Amino acid sequence: MTRAALVKEGTERLRSARATGDPRLEAELLLASVLGVKRLELVLEPEERVGEEEAAAFRAAVERRMAGEPIQYIMGVAAFRELDLLVDRRVLIPRPETEVLVEEVLRWAAERAAQAGRRLTAADIGTGSGAIALSLLKEGPFERVVATDVSLDALEVARANAERSGLADRLELRHGRLLAPLRGERFDVIVSNPPYVADSERDTLPVDVREWEPASALFAGPTGLEVLAALVEEAPLNLRPCGLLALEVGAGQAAEVAWRIRRRGAYNEPRVAPDLAGVERVVQAVLRGPC
Repeated sequence: MTRAALVKEGTERLRSARATGDPRLEAELLLASVLGVKRLELVLEPEERVGEEEAAAFRAAVERRMAGEPIQYIMGVAAFRELDLLVDRRVLIPRPETEVLVEEVLRWAAERAAQAGRRLTAADIGTGSGAIALSLLKEGPFERVVATDVSLDALEVARANAERSGLADRLELRHGRLLAPLRGERFDVIVSNPPYVADSERDTLPVDVREWEPASALFAGPTGLEVLAALVEEAPLNLRPCGLLALEVGAGQAAEVAWRIRRRGAYNEPRVAPDLAGVERVVQAVLRGPC
């Protein structure tokens, strides 16, 4: 069977199951993943023959997608900024909104490193796949990042991604809840994409999110603000003077988080940045003190 014929078959099956908004794109991505080629090669060489084993593997992948499994888990990889990250059900799938969080931190870090005349340190709280921590190391003026997670399974994935990216020597992984693993150390940056979905909003999430991605990385408690509030309160103990706290927040949460930052009294005026959809997505504030 040809590549083109398999893509057509997969597209029709995905469309009939209404498993995706772009059946053809996902069929192409799945086949490219199975064949170990770039998606462009399917377009350039559509009449290339596909072996029976590979065709069977492709059909199995389509079945998994039809059942609602996220395509990133099926492929085993997710793109994030300059990285291709290994992902599975142990970790949250990195999202474009989090790329905005990283971009905000990198912008601040470039200015701070130039001002301080040195490279910086950062702590990534709830690292999951390691997307944030590894992006900071790869793209920014960071000599070292400590990444924490309450899930040992997630830390295994982050470790694999660090090794895959050639950044393992500058990433330190620690197990524990929120800031506890930092053990009183102080950092130039504390960054986090924490759980921020309220328990009551579970049923409003897409099925491929609520049924497949780890609940511990999604749900924060009754209001959705529980983890964010804890980070705002505790971060001053682990930030250097003039250090940055940068948080990803849910839609409609930015004003409340900014208010909590002001009430804490330890930070300068918070700044809010939107994501590509215009949603207020990142709240950041600098710790007061001599720089």
